[in-house]
Amino acid sequence: MDTYMQAVMLLGPRKLSCEELPLPRPRADEVVLKIDAALTCGTDLKAFLRGHPKWPMPTRFGHEYAGTIAARGRNVAEVREGDAVMLAPTAPCGACFYCKRDQETLCTSLMETMVLGGYAEYLTVPARVIRTNMFRKPAGLSFAEASLVEPLSCVVHGLQQPTIRPDDTAVVIGAGAFGLLHLVVLRALGVENVYVVARNPRRAQIARKLGATGIIPCAAEEARPLVLDLTQGRGADLVIECTAQPRVWEEALLLSRPGGQVILFGGCPPGTTVSLDTYRLHYDQVRVFSPFHFTPKAVRQAVDMLISGRIPTHHLISGSYPLSALPHAFDLLQQGQGIKYAVIP
Repeated sequence: MDTYMQAVMLLGPRKLSCEELPLPRPRADEVVLKIDAALTCGTDLKAFLRGHPKWPMPTRFGHEYAGTIAARGRNVAEVREGDAVMLAPTAPCGACFYCKRDQETLCTSLMETMVLGGYAEYLTVPARVIRTNMFRKPAGLSFAEASLVEPLSCVVHGLQQPTIRPDDTAVVIGAGAFGLLHLVVLRALGVENVYVVARNPRRAQIARKLGATGIIPCAAEEARPLVLDLTQGRGADLVIECTAQPRVWEEALLLSRPGGQVILFGGCPPGTTVSLDTYRLHYDQVRVFSPFHFTPKAVRQAVDMLISGRIPTHHLISGSYPLSALPHAFDLLQQGQGIKYAVIP
């Protein structure tokens, strides 16, 4: 192994620097991962544009990645040097109040131990991630495809909350990466009718290729008449909000049928408030879920889906770039081009 490596640093809003850093060395319970691919993410884009409350700058970033074990500490038995692996970059402690109540996404140290730094040649992975959320990558799955474990796990966790039936009519609001991941997971779960609210023609076309029953080509505020028309006036059985816009959170409830279910997936900025129709919640008995992050159970299901080929990954990765071209990839995402881009160190 070399002595130094290349890593992209987020210095401040819209300020990136590709720097030479010392190559990490593993402690007894750690491994050093050689990054073979990392994927762009909407959260990374937002951090690039305006910073992130959990990532004080300057910081390394990038949290969707896969790679090869370059070195391991003396106590690591789960993997060996040269193993190709796929992983989710956090793991619950298993011992706090929330973990003991099977609410691992609320683990008190979960986000503090997040393994950032996928936009680099190497990074260090700690014991609890190795033990809980690291898996061997099969040869038939590319490193870029394997990097989908983290976002796919978030989607799987969210869809484990409601009761889903194959004969449901689902409406996904938004055709970005998370909206499309919800579409493909719903189809993999056997849901027959999945409509996507999408105004971007390029992304609407990808949604069709990924199996959308139909496209609702308008803003969420204008979608209710179309959804009612598609459901004999009832509304959708399942509505999933994937835009992280407060006004769309409010509109999502209006697209649901009485007794339906709404997943508010997109995380709005801290301090945001919304106004919800209490009649819908009380008298129409609409159930609302607001999932965040993922659990080990969701990660295992996501890994199984990727390995089994049930997720059409090739439509979700729009191209690849070297580390030095990360700003260009972010520019394309801001313009609404592409879904995710692979960054290859």
